Parts: sequence; structure tokens; C-alpha cells
Amino acid sequence: MAYDAVYLDYNASAPLDPRVAEAMLPALTDAVGNAASSHRFGRFQTVAVDKAREQVAALVGARPGNVIFTSGATEANNLALKGITETAPPQRSRILISAVEHASIRRVAEWLEINGICQVDRISVTPLGFTDIDELKSLLRDDVLMVSVMAANSETGILNPIAEIADLAHEHGSLMHCDATQMVGRSYFDAESAGVDLTSISAHKIYGPQGVGALVGTSQSLKHLTPQTHGGGQEQGLRSGSMNVAGAVGLGFAAELACEEHGKDADRIAPMRDHLVTEIQRRLPDVTQNGDVTKRLPNTANLHFSGANSDAVVSNMDPVAVSTGSACSAGVIEPSQVLLAMGLSDEAASESVRFSLGRFTTPEDIETAIERTVEAVTHVRSLNDDYNKPNTSDGEHHEWQTTTTPATTERTVEQRELVPVG
Repeated sequence: MAYDAVYLDYNASAPLDPRVAEAMLPALTDAVGNAASSHRFGRFQTVAVDKAREQVAALVGARPGNVIFTSGATEANNLALKGITETAPPQRSRILISAVEHASIRRVAEWLEINGICQVDRISVTPLGFTDIDELKSLLRDDVLMVSVMAANSETGILNPIAEIADLAHEHGSLMHCDATQMVGRSYFDAESAGVDLTSISAHKIYGPQGVGALVGTSQSLKHLTPQTHGGGQEQGLRSGSMNVAGAVGLGFAAELACEEHGKDADRIAPMRDHLVTEIQRRLPDVTQNGDVTKRLPNTANLHFSGANSDAVVSNMDPVAVSTGSACSAGVIEPSQVLLAMGLSDEAASESVRFSLGRFTTPEDIETAIERTVEAVTHVRSLNDDYNKPNTSDGEHHEWQTTTTPATTERTVEQRELVPVG
């Protein structure tokens, strides 16, 4: 697949796989009728949607009848959190979310709080990026209605221990919701074996079309939801509106390809990601990785370039497309909330760039990305007087050296250690 740019922003949105586009064509060009209609045209549409349910269910380890198609993971997250609170018994007055959830979880949680619907507690994350299990245990009580924790973080790629979190939630009679948008299609995910009650996914993260996703639940959990869109009662009454048949078909076929190819993709992508990081660190000083480098998605690396503002770096990397975790609010650039929650300073968070590879990334793309990254960071640092100022506090010149220090018996994190030179 040819692009003018080198696209390394797959965690934002993956390109549509041509095979998915081809699978969608009949629904876009030949099919007529409404999937809710009982005539032959409606039945043709229904058959296509039912097949898509089977494909999506197979991807996340669920039953086809428990797949609710939505306009994307944002709507699925809204349906999960808002939908569960309206039927909650009075004694279940709290929801727990991790501190690094997607905005479609964070802002829904804020809305629930502002409107007095429920109390929301945020679970901290460790410096390595994982949900803090000890803090989760301290927050869990029998008044918790739901725990919502993402499977994989979009900025760092860190993988959460979802099965352990779900077990803890269930011990207190709480439901477990998981935004698995970044996880599915990149690593193995099985909602049933992990004990997840409600799972949100999106098509465009797995090489499907934009504007379609799903909330996948257990039969019991779906009964506790109330619809947020009212109308003709489609999708078990939980999501009214005429079915986006082509979108559902695209999501379904993308899910089927993900089931078949995610292992092969990971085996090819992870070494390219590692080569990218190794070469950048070899050719540039003061570069460290954010988060645990052993328990993350195979396609993601989040790099801190000390002394180089990330927005300036990204702006100077054309034709390579990467991203920062910063956000613009009222015209002011704010550093990544994810990295701040992990304990990084405002400065370090504002000097971090995410690289996310995908199915169509080539070794040639990686070499171009290495060259452009080195050039962009070197240029931005050359304009930073503070970075170029010699450190003479103890009469010696210093430089940063990257080391790998064990954090636990199982995890490692790259840290920076100041050492004299000469």
C-alpha cells in the first residue's frame, strides 16, 4: 500500500485494508433495503450483519448475539457507562476508572459526576504505566457498580492485567468494562476468559472503516443497560437507528482478518519497532522509553527526547507521520495526561513522541523514520539554549546515558542516569 507519507500513527487510526474495502463493496453498491425489513432485500442485509456479528464475536471471545453495533468505541463507552448507571441500585453508587482512560471514558465519568448520577474514583497508574492494583484494592468496596480499565494504552502501549482486575471487581459484585480498542487485532484478547462483562472496540483501529464499532457484552450485563439512543429499537433495543450494513460488514471482515493475522503481524512489526528505537538511541543522546518495555503492544514505542519539544519535533518530521500525546485546550498546548499520570514532569511529557507501526509498515519506512527523527530532534535541540548549556554545577561536563534497571523481578524500565564524562 503506497502513501506519500511514512505513516507511523496506527494507534490513531489504521488505514483501511483493501481486502476490507472489497468485502464492503456489495453492501455499498448492490444491496438495497433495510436490515429491519422482512422482505428478501431486508433479509439479505440481515444475513450480512449476522455474519459480521459472528466475526466480531470470534475476535473478542464472545457470543454473536451479544454484539451491539455502534458508531465506534466512543459510543460504545458512552453506552456502557451511562447505560449501566440508570438501572443501578441505590447502594451501587460508585464507578472506578483508571487515570489514563480515553477521553470517551474520562469525560463521560466527569458528566456522571457533575450531574450527581454517581461518584467516580480514579485509579492511579504506576510509573511503568500499569493500573495500580494495590490502589484498586483499596478503592473496591461493595458500593462499586463498575470498574472500567482499558486493555492497552494508546500512547504507551502498556498492557493492563485485565483478568486480575476483573477478578477483583467480581469479588465485590461489580461489573467489569474494558475499552479494548487498542488491544484487539494487535494482541490476543478473550473477554470471556478474562472475565470482562462489557467490551468496547472500534473498526478503524483494526484496518476497518471509520464510523463503526461495537459494544460486546455478556447476556446478563446487557440486560442491565438502558439505551442512550431511542427510536425503532434496533440492536436489542440498546441502539436504535437503521443499521450501517456496510460498516458492520467492514468491521466484521476486519475482525476476521485480525483473528487470522494478528500473530503474524506482531512477529513482523515488533522487530521493526525495536530496530527503530535502538537506532534512534544509538544515534541520539538523551533518549529514553516511557513505560514498561516488556509488557506493551508489539507496535508501539513512546520516546522521550530530552531538550526537544515534541510538537516541534513532529512538525519537522515530514514526510513521517507520528504523534504526541499533547492536547490543545483554549489555544494552550497541554502535555499528555497519560504521561503526567505516570509521574513524568510537564517538561518530560512535552518532549515525548509516540511511534505506532502497523500492517503496512515496511523496513524502508523505518529507515526513513530513523533519519527524519534524528534530523528533527537535532534541529529542535539546536534551538534550545537550555539544552545546549554546559552543566558545570560540579566542575565536570555531563551527558545522559541510557541504562536498563530492573523495576521488579518481571519488569524493566529504561531510566536516565547522569554520569561524568572524561
